[in-house]
Amino acid sequence: MFSYMSLGTNDLSRAIRFYDAALAPLGHARIVNFDPDGTSAAWGLDDPGPHLWVTQPFDGQPASVGNGTMVSFLAESRAAVDAFYGAALAHGGSNEGAPGLRPQYGPTFYAAYVRDADGNKLNAVCYRPEP
Repeated sequence: MFSYMSLGTNDLSRAIRFYDAALAPLGHARIVNFDPDGTSAAWGLDDPGPHLWVTQPFDGQPASVGNGTMVSFLAESRAAVDAFYGAALAHGGSNEGAPGLRPQYGPTFYAAYVRDADGNKLNAVCYRPEP
């Protein structure tokens, strides 16, 4: 359904460090040579995607977050959710909900929620039952 999702950043170098670390446990690597002018980076699969695109806003105004906006990443295991959460916090992210089951969303819905340093809300979720 999606080609890409885009999030704004006010510090691309900081965002690259954050997303390189936080997305590695989920199996998402940065796309090499994605943006030759140095204003954005992407993780996932090259065009047509899917990928997450992090960019400085085209209009030159500061990046800001959307109220109610969140990007969710699928994790293969609960351990990957835990690793995503740990890496995100270790690289400038903030806690929005520690790893754990959220039974209100389903009996095996295991997720963690963070914000990057620009305030973008993210989560990683595993739908698989514990082996």
